[in-house]
Amino acid sequence: MHMQEDTISGQKKPRPVQQALTGTGDEEARVQPIQRPYWVDVTGYPLLPDEQPQGTVRDSLYDLIPLGARELKLINTPAFLRLQQVKQLGFVYRVWPGATHSRYEHSLGCYHLAVRALRALLMRGEQGGLHGVALSSIQTLFVAALLHDIGHYPFSHTIENLGYPIIDHEQVGRGIIEKSEIAVILERDYHLSPERVADFIDPPHARSMRADDELLRHLLSGALDIDKLDYLPRDARACNVPYGGVDVSRLLSALRIHRDPHGQRSLVVTHKGISPLHSLLHARQEMFDNIYWHHTGRAFQIMLVRAVHDALSFQAVTGEQLMGLTDAGLLSLLLSPSMPASTRALTLDLEMRRPYKAVLEVSPAAGSLFRRLEALFWDSARRRSIEQKLSAELTNSLALEIADYEILFDIPRPEKWEMDLWISYENPPIGMKPLMKWVEATGLQSDDLARYEQHQRRIRIVTTERLRSEILQRQLDVLLPLVERLIA
Repeated sequence: MHMQEDTISGQKKPRPVQQALTGTGDEEARVQPIQRPYWVDVTGYPLLPDEQPQGTVRDSLYDLIPLGARELKLINTPAFLRLQQVKQLGFVYRVWPGATHSRYEHSLGCYHLAVRALRALLMRGEQGGLHGVALSSIQTLFVAALLHDIGHYPFSHTIENLGYPIIDHEQVGRGIIEKSEIAVILERDYHLSPERVADFIDPPHARSMRADDELLRHLLSGALDIDKLDYLPRDARACNVPYGGVDVSRLLSALRIHRDPHGQRSLVVTHKGISPLHSLLHARQEMFDNIYWHHTGRAFQIMLVRAVHDALSFQAVTGEQLMGLTDAGLLSLLLSPSMPASTRALTLDLEMRRPYKAVLEVSPAAGSLFRRLEALFWDSARRRSIEQKLSAELTNSLALEIADYEILFDIPRPEKWEMDLWISYENPPIGMKPLMKWVEATGLQSDDLARYEQHQRRIRIVTTERLRSEILQRQLDVLLPLVERLIA
C-alpha cells in the first residue's frame, strides 16, 4: 500500500491512497477481501496497532508486545496502572513464590492474543475470515481484551464470591470504562462508544448487541477464548509447573468464521484445532487440581473472605470502598483500628503467612452432606452464621477457647465446563460432516469434564494451627456430628 503523510500537530500520520475498506470512513466501514499489508480504521491509523507500534512491552510469555500510540494512552491511565498491584493468582504466591504476576501482565497478554487472532482471521479474507465484519467491531474486540479486567478487586476473584454488596468485576469495569479517563480516550482517539466496549466485557441483558459485536465477543469469553489462552500458560510458567501447556499458535490459526446458507455466522475451529483445544481443556483441569484448588491457597482465600465479610457486616467498610484498591491497599484497610477484631486478626494472619489448616475434608462421595455444605457457597450470611455456631459448640464440647472466626468453611466455587463449539472439515472423512458439534467430532461431552471436576472437588473445614491437633482428635465423634446437625 502506497502511503502519503499528513502532518497534524507536528506529528506525521499515515493516510492511505487506497483504503482496504468500504464506505467513506464512517464507523461501520467493513473489511473488503483486498490483500493489503494492513488495514486502516476510520481515523487513518492502522487497524491492528502492531503494524506501526509506538512502543513495546517486554513480556515473560510473548517476549515483545507491540503497542500503538492509543494503546499506550490506555495502559498509562491510573485505572490500568492499578492492575500492576493486583496479583493474577491472589494468594498463590504464598505457596509458589514466583506467582507474583499481575492482572496488568495478563491484560496485555489478552490484548496481544486478540490482535494475533484478528490478524489470522483478516488474512483469510472471504474464506472463513472477517470479510463483511465492521472494522469498529474488530477494533472494539482488541480494546475490550486490553480492558477486560479493569474492574477486578484485589486478590483476584476471592472477595467477589461474597455476593451483595460486592458486585461482579465486569460491572465494576463497565463503570470505569464509561465514566473515567478511559471513556475520553475511547471517544476522542478511537471514535468508539465506551458503552459498546463495556458490552464486550459485561454483556447487556435488556438489549441486544450488534451482530458483529456478538460474533467477536466469543473470542473474549466463551468455550475458546483468549482469556484462557493467556492465563493458563502464564500461570503455569509463574508457578514453574509442567501444566497449562497449550499450542496457542496452532489454535489461533485454526479459527474460522463460518457462514451458513442463510447468512448466519459463527466462530468455529477447523479439525486441526481439535488437538490443541483438547490440550487446553486438560491444562485447565490440571491447573485447578494442582494450583487453583491447592489447600493452602484456598485457606488464605477464605480467611480474606471472612475478614471482608465481617468488615461489611459491622459497616466498617462498604462495597464501593473495595473497588479500585490494590492488594496492599486492601490489607492495609482491613488492619486499620476501625475494623472489627476478627477482621484485624485474620488479616494479620494473612500478612504473617499463618494459613488455617484442614480438620475435616468432605468429598462428593459423601452425598447429601457434601450437597448441603456446597449450598453454603451461595449464601455467605448463612455460612458465616454456621461458622460462628460451630465455633461456640466446639468451645463447649472441647473446653477450648475458640473465637468465632477460627472455624471456617472452604467451599470451592463449582466450575463451568461447557464446550459449545463447532468443528469444520474442508474435506470431511467418510461418515463425518463439513460442520460438526464438538461432541460429535470428538466424542467428548461437557458432562465428562464436569464429572471429573465434581470428583476432584473437596469441601474443607479449616482452623488455626493452635487448635488443629485438638480438633483433629475429635474429628469423627464431635466435629462431624456437630457439622451435620448445624447444616441440616
